Amino acid sequence: MKEYIQINPADNVAVALTRLPAGVAVDIGGRRFTMKEEIPPGHKFALDALTAGRSVIKYGSCIGAASCDIPQGGWVNENNIHTCLEGIQDYTYNPVPAVPLKQPEMQHAFMGYRRPNGDVGIRNEIWIIPTVGCVNGIAEKLADMLRAETRCEGVDAIRAFTHNYGCSQLGDDHENTRRILRNMVLHPNAGAVLIVGLGCENNRPEAFREMLGEYDTSRIRMMVCQQADDEIASGMALLREMYAIAMEDKRTSVPLSALRVGLKCGGSDGLSGITANPLLGLFSDRLTAMGGTTVLTEVPEMFGAETILMDRCATKELFDKTVAMINGFKGYFIAQGQPVYENPSPGNKAGGISTLEEKSLGCTQKAGKSPIRDVLEYGERLSRAGLNLLSAPGNDLVAATALAAAGCQMVLFTTGRGTPFGTFVPTLKVASNSDLYRRKPQWMDFNAGTLVEDDDMDNLCDKFMQLIYRVAEGEHTCNERRDDAGFAIFKSGVTL
Repeated sequence: MKEYIQINPADNVAVALTRLPAGVAVDIGGRRFTMKEEIPPGHKFALDALTAGRSVIKYGSCIGAASCDIPQGGWVNENNIHTCLEGIQDYTYNPVPAVPLKQPEMQHAFMGYRRPNGDVGIRNEIWIIPTVGCVNGIAEKLADMLRAETRCEGVDAIRAFTHNYGCSQLGDDHENTRRILRNMVLHPNAGAVLIVGLGCENNRPEAFREMLGEYDTSRIRMMVCQQADDEIASGMALLREMYAIAMEDKRTSVPLSALRVGLKCGGSDGLSGITANPLLGLFSDRLTAMGGTTVLTEVPEMFGAETILMDRCATKELFDKTVAMINGFKGYFIAQGQPVYENPSPGNKAGGISTLEEKSLGCTQKAGKSPIRDVLEYGERLSRAGLNLLSAPGNDLVAATALAAAGCQMVLFTTGRGTPFGTFVPTLKVASNSDLYRRKPQWMDFNAGTLVEDDDMDNLCDKFMQLIYRVAEGEHTCNERRDDAGFAIFKSGVTL
């Protein structure tokens, strides 16, 4: 295993892959020196003496500037470099030629659930979704009763997705709640959905029903508790009818182009942008080359790498939408009186990520090299195949929920420090380092850390793709085996 890596020949920092003690000799990029201090795994050290104010280069791009003199072989971290990010900016469209992507030799179909409207699901679950948090207890009781009565025979799961919203909200918050709930109701991973309303909430059941548009009324039903004499008996009667329909659903062969996958990272470390995120990038390129769809979100974690994405937009219209998304999110930060660059968490910093630019340049590795085919607002549903950008914050559950609500059947989640959560679709965790994968087998589904242990990227991606196929065809992810599935809605305004 290598002890350190210089990611790009232009970089003036390298990354320790193992703990480097002070005094150890280093020979990298034509430079020979000894380490001035101990460097933890995933952290950076200076390849040259960096004077105060000099740009710090990683991934071939600026990740900040030295805030003091840093000696050659010195530890580079959040204490001695600072961000160079600014607020709202003007951008120029400089499209780069699309990188020719060879279509990989791999299977072109998987076994999924073809829904009556043509959508494809990778799970066949029964969901109970409240329009308002007031009926959470009823939804949970109904789910418990149906599970006890049926033992989930013939379906993959029976879940109640509770939340605190649907009333006492105004403006964008109210519409965000309605859009996310609508998208969940229409999601193809659900074979049947019971919508449970109260009757007096802002998210009025009648208006919410209209918002759904055309839908299969045998699989999507609504109960308004204030109108039912016995809401438990009424709810169970509806669920039994829908259960009888859903349990008849069978997997059939569907093209790989029907697969829609969300790309997310969280609890990142200094290896995330070297191992796990580039792995997802290659996967994204492979899937989109075969007509499938991937979605990148976490807008604040594009700050500092946004021009790379902008220049890959397939059209000027998409470039303009990307600019509006980036500057709109910066405006949101500024309106709240918060700096646009305050993003790396304490865990990120402890793992070796020092500035938002560094985090973003690692984060956007998940998007591979494919052209961007569409840019979606928060709560908007997918309509174009290929690589999409989606407006949502970096918060793990909020962003993963937004990906699933857009229509992704699964979310791929890279992490260097580990996290157990899952959203309402299978949430597959990819470890950036082997230590995490070994320590947390109950959380982690795949190990990308072997990429710094002399594993080959193409070979590892082949193995990863086989896991994706198995999950698409029913193999449970770690979060599913623990029955850890939830969702969170983006909120920014007033609660009455």
